[in-house]
Amino acid sequence: MSTSTRTPASTTWTLPAVPEAELVTLAGLVAFALKPGDTVTLAGNLGAGKTTFARAAIRALLADPLAEVPSPTFSLVQTYETPRFPLAHADLYRLSDDADLAELGLDEALATGALLIEWPERAADELAAGRLEIGLSETASGDARRVCLTGTGDWPARLARIEAAWELISAAGWSRALVHYLQGDASPRRYARLVKVLPPPLRGRDGEGGIAEQPMSGGHPPNPFPPPPTTPHAGEGSASALLMDSPRMPDGPPIRDGLPYSRIAHLAEDVRPFVAVGAALAGAGLSAPAILAQDLERGLLLIEDLGDRVLGAEIANGADQLPLWRAATDALLALRKVPAPERLAMGGGHHHLPLYDRRAMTIETELLLDWYWPALLGTPCPAEARAAFAAGWNAVFDRLLSLPTGWVLRDYHSPNLIWLPQRPAPANVGIIDFQDAMRGHPAYDLVSLLQDARLDVPAAIEAELLDHYCNAATAAELDFSIADFRFAYAALGAQRNTKILGIFARLARRDGKPGYLAHIPRIWGYLARDLAAPDLALLRAWYDQHLPAEVRGRRLAP
Repeated sequence: MSTSTRTPASTTWTLPAVPEAELVTLAGLVAFALKPGDTVTLAGNLGAGKTTFARAAIRALLADPLAEVPSPTFSLVQTYETPRFPLAHADLYRLSDDADLAELGLDEALATGALLIEWPERAADELAAGRLEIGLSETASGDARRVCLTGTGDWPARLARIEAAWELISAAGWSRALVHYLQGDASPRRYARLVKVLPPPLRGRDGEGGIAEQPMSGGHPPNPFPPPPTTPHAGEGSASALLMDSPRMPDGPPIRDGLPYSRIAHLAEDVRPFVAVGAALAGAGLSAPAILAQDLERGLLLIEDLGDRVLGAEIANGADQLPLWRAATDALLALRKVPAPERLAMGGGHHHLPLYDRRAMTIETELLLDWYWPALLGTPCPAEARAAFAAGWNAVFDRLLSLPTGWVLRDYHSPNLIWLPQRPAPANVGIIDFQDAMRGHPAYDLVSLLQDARLDVPAAIEAELLDHYCNAATAAELDFSIADFRFAYAALGAQRNTKILGIFARLARRDGKPGYLAHIPRIWGYLARDLAAPDLALLRAWYDQHLPAEVRGRRLAP
């Protein structure tokens, strides 16, 4: 049983007996929490497990369970370029004096990456004050180790989340798993893949069997774990799952009517909407990840692993786009058969499914004026242009809000859709991002799919699948209006692409993520398709006047 103590300045969490296989998992969770500028120290006697822990953490950062991780006992420092940031692994056992420490360049390494230090007591006075200290010691129970983790600086809150994640996965039977960080997107949520593995059998006298088991030491024991399965799907018999780390997001500053942007735009603030909407999608026969374990208060979920075959990756690997996008379109048609209720049952309570109302649509379109306009033109948007923009959009919103509503999953595009050909339609498309779902016009999700912000959807494919959707809905529903749907498709496409221009400019300028600017030309191409609709002529005139073609082609400064 673990114990925790907390003060305003530090948190200490102690696990009295951690077997080696679980120590590897714990190291993976620490690696999952790391960020540039972090220092993690490993203290303990020879053979206490410092190098075992360090190797497991480094392999987790490298996302390679078989990576060669040499001990830095003689070189003192070994550096790694991980997918997330550089890491320096130092062993100070042979450090002779402070001059040698200065020559290691640890400060330089810390400026761009993270530090993992064994034998930190040899240079205790020189280390950063805010760090994660991990002490390991032997116990009387075989290969188990006592582990004491103490966080100072900004580590106490992060250590508390590591502890909470450990409790969740341990209770669910996942305390012996490799932990691989999954590269995220613009979302604050983080994901790690957990892959259950078993040590190979001991080598027999005749040389048969697996690699011989070796105790924890400072030497070079072989990696006792095989690589993760190539197609891990926890819900289908293999041993993998995803850990979702999504702490409740604090409200931002009030920007209108005393409310922050997240409240006005109806963005999920914790994991409860994911659980509630996911259950509704599964009830409709669609593939949303099953919930394997949950800690709703602390924003931690262990969910079914639907694998890596996201639609974007399938296209990059040479798959034909049309069949994949048709399957995703058919999933949306299946969702039309299920009403989008105002209240979704969730355990003993419920989740309120918000309406995609005028205020939400308005504040999203205004991202263009607040972020993209000044990034492109170098000045704030003038009041006259802003007023004309609002008037044009309000006329469009008047008509949109008069139309019937259904599900709006909101982020229904290639990064969030997974190809599951082994499942029957419509479950052959996995859906992994839906916590911001609302009640609104169903055309929103179709335009999200057919005007994908991150990859090209040819106009011919878009036209074919829009026709396919309208024809199928007309055949199934007596009151389906093709004219109204096509208006909503163009209007919501223009609204969504306008919003995305603002979001990508904000990601580049405020959040230091300039990579999103590469998608700007594609977004303008989609927006031009939408604004070509006859019903949007007045709105098109505003864009042509204030953001004409010769201006749209300019590059935004990161």
